[in-house]
Amino acid sequence: MLRGTREHVLHGEERVLYARNRLLPGSKPAVSGGKPITEELATELRVVAFGTASCPPRGEWIRTPLIMRPADQPLGYGLAAPRNGTRSLLAGLQAHIIKWLLFDSRPVTKDNKSIEPPDSYLRPSEDRQEEALWRACSEVIWRCGGGFTAQGEAKATIALPTDSTYVQHSSQYYQDGITEKFQSEEGAGALLLLYAAMLSRGCENIKKDLDGKLTHLVSALVEGSLNVTTLLLTGRATPYLHNGVQYVGDEDHYAMPQFGVLSRSPVGLLVWYGVEENVAATINKPGSRLKTPALPIWVTCCSGHYGVLFNTNRELLRNYHAERRFDIHYYTCGGCHVLLNVDTRAHEDLGPMRTDDISATPLEKLILTKWQEAKITWSGATPFSGESPN
Repeated sequence: MLRGTREHVLHGEERVLYARNRLLPGSKPAVSGGKPITEELATELRVVAFGTASCPPRGEWIRTPLIMRPADQPLGYGLAAPRNGTRSLLAGLQAHIIKWLLFDSRPVTKDNKSIEPPDSYLRPSEDRQEEALWRACSEVIWRCGGGFTAQGEAKATIALPTDSTYVQHSSQYYQDGITEKFQSEEGAGALLLLYAAMLSRGCENIKKDLDGKLTHLVSALVEGSLNVTTLLLTGRATPYLHNGVQYVGDEDHYAMPQFGVLSRSPVGLLVWYGVEENVAATINKPGSRLKTPALPIWVTCCSGHYGVLFNTNRELLRNYHAERRFDIHYYTCGGCHVLLNVDTRAHEDLGPMRTDDISATPLEKLILTKWQEAKITWSGATPFSGESPN
């Protein structure tokens, strides 16, 4: 079932997606309003997302729910999910959950300080977990629907579960138990969020965003595609991470526009490509609108591993003195959490760590793409240099 809605999605007057099911086992919330999905739309969704409608999507998209870790615990702010192709989507959602818990939900004071220590907001109660989850979902869906831009009328579309099947199995369409009826049995939250983002952006717009670089949105990479992440962060599934529009051509071809990140993102993105960094970074290096977001939260893609970096100080990127030496958290939906100290002050005794330093871990090399001259210290055990936290 599809439901179109206006700005009230962002403010959460209707709770659509839940952190956990509080209904009786086997029961589902009643759905009213909206319209059934059609065969044409179901087929288009599957083709644009996965490349085909004649076979089902990878099972991880049907079995990955939106589940928070235990409430009132040190990692209570985090989503819990196995490592699979949904990680690029979940990392984008996780960043917005942290954004709401740390900044959006905290009372604003004259000095931007809080009576409670920031870390206390990272141990939310069950009610705050639920609110953080539906607010984060609402924000990314509303952004995909154009809700934070001044161009045109914004409209978001939400995928809601029903018990009815609206599209029958055929040689052109293979039923997956979700798309043809948006049937949310246990564990389809990731797919429903992906579909809501796609429907709000529009399948035709997503194909334009991909610019012919990709034939469909979801890649076969182990932890998913950057295009899914950029869709959640910017509202556009662009494969280009540079600022604004660049015109690319040569003497044999007209210069064609490549639409990158058109405005500063509230949540940033840092990428380290691994052994091919020197080549790949020149092709698709994040611009300042992603590297310096409005708030100190970044989705990270480190050699194909997705996670979230964040700092609890709202003023970190606005205050030179705050950015000289600070702690930064790293979290993945697999439950990995580490705390690092980043020191950007000049050190005469120790030269700056280089990104080609074989002793540096991939995560350190990723952090150095933002703070090139930094000295990075781990507060706990350091992973092996060839590994990245899961």
